[in-house]
Amino acid sequence: MKTRLLAAVCATAGTAMLASCATNEEAALEEAESDTVIVTAQKAQGPQPGAMAYSSLARPMMAPPPEPAITEQYEETDPNPVKLTSEEPVSTFSSDVDTTAYSVMRRYISSDNRLPPSDSVRVEEYVNYFDYQYTAPKSADAPFTPTIWVTPSPWNAGTRLMHIGVKGFDLQPEKTPDANIVLLLDVSGSMMADNKLPLVKKSVELLVEEMSRDDRISIVVYAGAAGVVLEPTPGNKKTKIMEALNALEAGGSTAGGEGLSLAYKLAEENFADDKVNRIILATDGDFNVGVVDADSLEDFVARKRKSGIYLTVLGFGEGNYNDVIAQKLAQAGNGVAAYIDTLNEARKVLVREFRSTLFPIAKDLKFQVEFNPAVVAEYRLIGYETRLLNREDFNNDAIDAGDIGSGHTVTALYELALVGSEARLIDDRRYAAAPAAAGNMDEFAFVRLRYKLPAEEDSRLIETPVPTADAFSSLGAAPQDARFAAAVAAFGQKLQRAGYTDRYAYEEIVDLANNAKGEDPYGDRAEFINLVRAAAKIDKEKS
Repeated sequence: MKTRLLAAVCATAGTAMLASCATNEEAALEEAESDTVIVTAQKAQGPQPGAMAYSSLARPMMAPPPEPAITEQYEETDPNPVKLTSEEPVSTFSSDVDTTAYSVMRRYISSDNRLPPSDSVRVEEYVNYFDYQYTAPKSADAPFTPTIWVTPSPWNAGTRLMHIGVKGFDLQPEKTPDANIVLLLDVSGSMMADNKLPLVKKSVELLVEEMSRDDRISIVVYAGAAGVVLEPTPGNKKTKIMEALNALEAGGSTAGGEGLSLAYKLAEENFADDKVNRIILATDGDFNVGVVDADSLEDFVARKRKSGIYLTVLGFGEGNYNDVIAQKLAQAGNGVAAYIDTLNEARKVLVREFRSTLFPIAKDLKFQVEFNPAVVAEYRLIGYETRLLNREDFNNDAIDAGDIGSGHTVTALYELALVGSEARLIDDRRYAAAPAAAGNMDEFAFVRLRYKLPAEEDSRLIETPVPTADAFSSLGAAPQDARFAAAVAAFGQKLQRAGYTDRYAYEEIVDLANNAKGEDPYGDRAEFINLVRAAAKIDKEKS
């Protein structure tokens, strides 16, 4: 047993540890707590240089190792329920421009040939993965102009979809502020796999290519401890930056809390009022040394957000990916979260969406919708389960909400059952008071948005009614973007196993999306259609 354990430890060791393995077998054995941990490490990290030199230490008739356990963590959520307008007419939630859930779904379907866990599905992140041609605001001082469409629902003939979309003001390249970036990179042993640290390096290289002379970039790393490997460096010193990046190797445990603390310290010491100050954390979220509790890390980041330093979280890898920590940190840090499963996704986040990823145009964007009980009997918010707010939170500027980058689009969908519709799911109460006289029949709802400009602490308010006269009589008459977003929402709900779209077939989603694909310069919408087809095949094979 001792020899077999030693071989496993040495096979997963880095170059520095190989020497200690050769000279001190007992010391190496102390690092191996169990066969399961060793085998999981080998699977996650892959073969390391020098591993074959110690193969002779293993017994020749070893049984093949078991497959590693999947320990990915996602917050457990239930789909939003149907609400009775007469009892609860107001719906309030925070914006969300994260796209993590969509990329995780793509990895499960494309790479693993299986459907994603239902708790990993956040339908709004599927919908918000795509850009939509909403009315563009004219000024950074008024960065939103709501676009609202009401259409028939594609999956339920008796209901309507209310589609609320906003597009953030798009800063022109010559008007974007300079960036002061601290890269916080996880280089622990869990980051050895090809889709972890090696992909981090390639992704950061794409970001570095976008940096200019007046930008500043620094690198902090953490494994068993944290350290600065690149002091703030002009963005045009690309060779120096890449040399520091390419010298990094993975190994050791994961002191994520210590890394965050050091990154904020460095960002605060080099804070510049005339720049966007941002930390970009790249990790699988598998923190296991020091402060590892997600709530404690969230509290630390929340305290730091008042410093004016934003936090972007880029998730990498599979098997042990901790989505709970990634989401909590991004939400607490006035930033966004994305999951990088391929180099193409890195290019989307860090090149195509460079300005929206780095440059905020508004913070604490909140939505509040008051439904008219004379017209809308029931409603259901599709997605945003982890972003719900209390009604009183809308007017409370101390309550944190989502932040929006340059050119970002945010979409929210409600499914409505109108008064008199046979699609209503909630019966009238036997002992309810007699219905009041019909009220205003000209409006479905009244929509309010609150937001703060990046340098302000007092929120601003946008209000707009949703006239019944503006509703589309057929789905085919609705804009392409409304139809495509509906297709994406239908797919997300099927994977979420919400029950509302069970009778809407994958083939119908494909048809709806195909007919609404429109211009697709990067192939994102075509890829979505292929993912729906692949999911249908996987689902069929399971049943």
